Amino acid sequence: MESTAFLAIDWLHGHLAVAVFIAGVWTVTVLSPGPNLLATLHATARGGARAGVTTAAGIGLGTAIWSGLSLAGLAVLFETVTWAYTAVKLAGAAYLIVIGLKLLFQRGAGAAPIHPARAAPVPGGLRRAFLFGLATDLANPKAAAFFASLFAVSVPAGAPLAFQAGICALVVVIAAGWYALAALIFARPRVAAAYARARRWIERVTGALFVAAGLRLATERS
Repeated sequence: MESTAFLAIDWLHGHLAVAVFIAGVWTVTVLSPGPNLLATLHATARGGARAGVTTAAGIGLGTAIWSGLSLAGLAVLFETVTWAYTAVKLAGAAYLIVIGLKLLFQRGAGAAPIHPARAAPVPGGLRRAFLFGLATDLANPKAAAFFASLFAVSVPAGAPLAFQAGICALVVVIAAGWYALAALIFARPRVAAAYARARRWIERVTGALFVAAGLRLATERS
């Protein structure tokens, strides 16, 4: 009885350490600026805090898909069927480049600036914001390889399904939570006002970064 209790404590301690390790590595990764952050800030600028938070929710779903598929062995499939990985990678790169070009060359440079804190709701805007976040996250298949590597060195072999589901939920909460927080900060009146004054230049820089991210993804070796 006593030995069983000690085994249970050791099991909980070991799995808690795994969860803390994964949370730490993933938090550092999420905090690094990338397409997901750009997508969140862009959606916030165009549709306000609600649109930004909704985009973050879409990114969260994308994170759930990539992390879940990684635990299911998607990375191994990509390594075995290289053309499948290449096809997904090029499709994702094309999506990022198209989004970037739209921002770079969109019309209306002289239009009145949009103020994120006072942006009026647009019919279907939240749905588009959610799909925008989801598509941006799914555009990077390297996430599957990242999660596979992270889980391979941390998740114990034969870990219970409930524990694996908990790990997926953990990375989703971290990602969605950070991007939602970024959206709320960006929508604050002072930050939003600063954006409104330099909207066109910021959108051009954002577009260039999207294009750069797409080109990097397309040319990067797996």
